[in-house]
Amino acid sequence: MTTGQHRPAQPDLGPVDEEPLPSLAEQMADQLGGWRGLVESSIPVVVFVVANIIGDLRPAVIASVSVALAIAVLRLVQRRPVRHAVNGLFGVGIGAAIAWRTGDERDFYLPGILYGIGYGVALLISAAIRQPLVGWIWSVLVAKGKSEWRDDPRLVRTFTGLTVLWGVVWLAKVGVQAGLYLAHQDTALGIARLVLGYPPYVLLLLITVWTVRRVTRETAPLPGA
Repeated sequence: MTTGQHRPAQPDLGPVDEEPLPSLAEQMADQLGGWRGLVESSIPVVVFVVANIIGDLRPAVIASVSVALAIAVLRLVQRRPVRHAVNGLFGVGIGAAIAWRTGDERDFYLPGILYGIGYGVALLISAAIRQPLVGWIWSVLVAKGKSEWRDDPRLVRTFTGLTVLWGVVWLAKVGVQAGLYLAHQDTALGIARLVLGYPPYVLLLLITVWTVRRVTRETAPLPGA
């Protein structure tokens, strides 16, 4: 039996807005692991440099690896993200193994130098073939796998320019370290590893996030368009 009453019509909510991008500060913190991540990733290298200056190679290797391992375990116990700690432990471990085997302290920095050369060359090649690596990294880390930027010529140009910038800076800083390595300037090489590590990376990351967000805002369609 009908009651003559009608259910109220459901309002048309329209298309669901896409989830906004994280803020610049949130994106920076995620990629760097926060200030704690910056400090923790630098501590093993600092320990190696100082221990190698005041002592022998092998105690310095043992000390740096032990500190890196302790940081990773501490993060695991505290149920904190361990990605940055594991990456740091992996990098320190490879360099330490090579230096231990060769008996030459400068070889502690060799994997980082070779990685930097490979990364810089890969960046420039990706820009040259119009598949900018910075754009694809942005898709994975920020855009949740989306790659709509490939359909926007302005964003393609933006990511290509940023990729060239990253590649040039990366090769420049690794070139300084390679020169010190070949000149057997072990202490200077350790200092350069610290000075040319996170500071240029932070600056490049800041430029990238700011530039892409600015271009994205300028190309976004107006409401109701």
